[in-house]
Amino acid sequence: MSHASLDAIRLAIRDVPDFPKPGVVFKDITPLLIDAKLFAGAVERMAAPYRGKGITRVVAIESRGFLLGAPIAVALGAGLVPIRKPGKLPAARERVEYALEYGTDAVEMHRDALAPGDRVLLVDDVLATGGTAAAAGRLVGARGVALVGYSFLIELAFLGGRERLGEARIEALLQYS
Repeated sequence: MSHASLDAIRLAIRDVPDFPKPGVVFKDITPLLIDAKLFAGAVERMAAPYRGKGITRVVAIESRGFLLGAPIAVALGAGLVPIRKPGKLPAARERVEYALEYGTDAVEMHRDALAPGDRVLLVDDVLATGGTAAAAGRLVGARGVALVGYSFLIELAFLGGRERLGEARIEALLQYS
């Protein structure tokens, strides 16, 4: 088990101003990912609240969610299910559309990825406005399985995304107000 401190994890995340558009400060997790000790510590801390909760599937949201979801799935002894943007999955799939500021987007998951009795942890890198995570939660919920909770590396609390995620447990390793 890694003992990377939260302060060290926080310091490894780089702010990139005006990306992807002016006025946005992007939280770049690349420096965290290339430091093996910090990456392992972040994964362990994100998995820890869900140990012993019977998680059978970790559902990870494209694309940075895959980077965190895969090692969290291994840490919890669970399978990994990718949620992707439309047109990326090859087999029969379910789809949920959601509203953006201007227009709509959608996420998809293979129809056979979850089975009755599964206990799901949904993972992504950042909880911002909550639109993508809420859509992923609806996609999981439509399969009739238990959504045990969400695990995020970063929560941008000032954007209010948590309020869109319903009653499931929500954990975020780092919060920015």
